[in-house]
Amino acid sequence: MCISGRLHRVYSIFFLPHREPRACIRFKCALTNTILDILRQRPGWVEVKEDGEWDFYWCDVSWLRENFDHTYMDEHVRISHFRNHYELTRKNYIVKNLKRFRKQIERELGKLEATKCDFFPKTFEMPSEYHLFVEEFRKNPGITWIMKPVARSQGKGIFLFRKLKDVIDWRKDGIRTDDQRDETQVENYVAQCYIENPYLIGGRKFDLRVYVLVMSYIPLKAWLYRDGFARFSNTRFTLSSIDDHYVHLTNVAVQKTAPDYDPEKGCKWTLQRFRQYLTAKHGAEGVEILFAEMDNIFIKSLQSVQKVIISDKHCFELYGYDILIDQDLKPWLLEVNASPSLTASSQEDYELKCRLLKDTLHIVDMEGRLTGKEKRVGGFDLMWNDGPVSRADGNVDTPVNGSFVANTHLGYNNDRKKQLKQLFKPLPTQQKV
Repeated sequence: MCISGRLHRVYSIFFLPHREPRACIRFKCALTNTILDILRQRPGWVEVKEDGEWDFYWCDVSWLRENFDHTYMDEHVRISHFRNHYELTRKNYIVKNLKRFRKQIERELGKLEATKCDFFPKTFEMPSEYHLFVEEFRKNPGITWIMKPVARSQGKGIFLFRKLKDVIDWRKDGIRTDDQRDETQVENYVAQCYIENPYLIGGRKFDLRVYVLVMSYIPLKAWLYRDGFARFSNTRFTLSSIDDHYVHLTNVAVQKTAPDYDPEKGCKWTLQRFRQYLTAKHGAEGVEILFAEMDNIFIKSLQSVQKVIISDKHCFELYGYDILIDQDLKPWLLEVNASPSLTASSQEDYELKCRLLKDTLHIVDMEGRLTGKEKRVGGFDLMWNDGPVSRADGNVDTPVNGSFVANTHLGYNNDRKKQLKQLFKPLPTQQKV
């Protein structure tokens, strides 16, 4: 058979609807929220139950821990986490990796370049760095610190403090007898310098949730989603009540328990609305600088774990970055989530997450429709491809008119439907299962 004939045969097997049995993609999903809806709606994808063979698995991290190392996967199989994602997503490990990476940059490129890693508040792992923390605490008496358990989410276990006594009490509570130590491991925390001057809108604190999709660590290939949201606290900001979680924690899981929380209204702005607000108040140039500094956070944090994360070809990961902005328009990295919430808090939130997950699956590309040269797929823009990616047309990542403009459009209009129509031929419609 000639080459063109073979190509036609391959195309018909994987793309033409009348050969659907061969084009079928078998999936499993450990979650029962938006992602399951999207997987069930995807043309040619069929859900597999329990022990059935699968091509794609949106797994949870507990399955990964227990099964990854002794699961055989064919070439085409994909799963939704990297084996040791926790190097980036556990609060103590990311601190360790960023500190190490900063020292490496300072050694190789100098102090000025190393300052580009200064986007993480001063942090100590507890109890192992307790004495270092006490030394730092006594240098700056009176400032506010925040304690966070390293492996919990949704605001659980977090508290603010200004007195060393609070930490001493916490440390005593964490001490176990030898017998107890065998039964229960002491939970690790991080003590982090609290940002006391957050940027406020309407007198309320907020942080940003931004989505970054990593397809490979070696080489590093990362995509940035245009949509995201600002999460607001329900109560006006004040430092006079550090015990009030409704003031200081912006997690939806915390805010929705507030007595005056309105589930219809919620506590979120889209990133488009947020960007427009800042531009009206501070001008386009200042906002461009802020968002460029956020791009730097995404790239530097990924580079800091690039050599320690196992870059398995079967893995991809959708990260939820939490960014806080202070009154000087400086962005701070709070944490990175390996399992950002895909449960919708409103209809608008559901639609955002549907777009995000559909475009994630487009890039994972189980159907084999992409060429690998795309710089945009739906709402995702290719941010890093073994080096910075230029916004200019083509794939030549060289400065345009003497200045490099990164291929990121965070908070810009997400005209994804138009772009996807140009990128793909329409997929056959499929009824929701």
